Amino acid sequence: MKINKILVSQPKPSSEKSPYYEIAAKYDVDIVFRPFIKVEGLSAKEFRQQKVAIQDYTAIIFTAKTAIDNFFRLCEEMRISIPDTMKYFCTSDSIANYLQKYIVYRKRKIFSAKTGKLADLLPYMLKHKNEKYLFAVSDVNNGADSSILNDNHLNYTRAAMYRTVSNDFGPDEPFDYDMLVFFSPQGIESLLKNFPDFKQGDIKIATFGVTTAQAVKDAGLRLDIEAPSVEAPSMTAALDIYLSKTNPIATGE
Repeated sequence: MKINKILVSQPKPSSEKSPYYEIAAKYDVDIVFRPFIKVEGLSAKEFRQQKVAIQDYTAIIFTAKTAIDNFFRLCEEMRISIPDTMKYFCTSDSIANYLQKYIVYRKRKIFSAKTGKLADLLPYMLKHKNEKYLFAVSDVNNGADSSILNDNHLNYTRAAMYRTVSNDFGPDEPFDYDMLVFFSPQGIESLLKNFPDFKQGDIKIATFGVTTAQAVKDAGLRLDIEAPSVEAPSMTAALDIYLSKTNPIATGE
């Protein structure tokens, strides 16, 4: 089945050079950017209620760019100075590179996995087993990653720094998509909240990240595209591969 319209559950890219626009032109598909969820940062007062002292930690674990934004925002609001000796452990290269928004990258100790999975970041963490880790998460993080850290006896503390809430659809907002692209389990929850009688039918579902893929399966839905993978390290790469089969590119004479 040819794909004509895709909903990507993320904000519209700020750059016109986004790979999504290249894919839209290449395969003659309409891509709509419409988040199912929105992120709200916890206030400094809310964060302090967790009784977590950021300055007591020697390493930070980041699994999302949103976590990075809210970590540094909270540090600024609470006037916490991060020492140059702080180590940063990120589950993907793109997350690690995002740190450049806040720190001088080349002067810091930064470690990253290639797959987006915490399990693949573990070897780096085990080489630094004596660090005191702060794990920056959202308020709805279900602790699925904790078993990996617990089993390897790492000294860590989970700290919620932001919350995700459903970004509800309006009653007159059309929902005529051939494919839905999700990046978090909360996006799946929002889909079912907005459309409790949702029937997947021929609609394709694509996900990025292990927990998001599992959320689709747990909801009894069919997962058609899963990233990252060796062949498709990014969501756009996965879409490119899939659309090359469903939307053949017309060739001239």
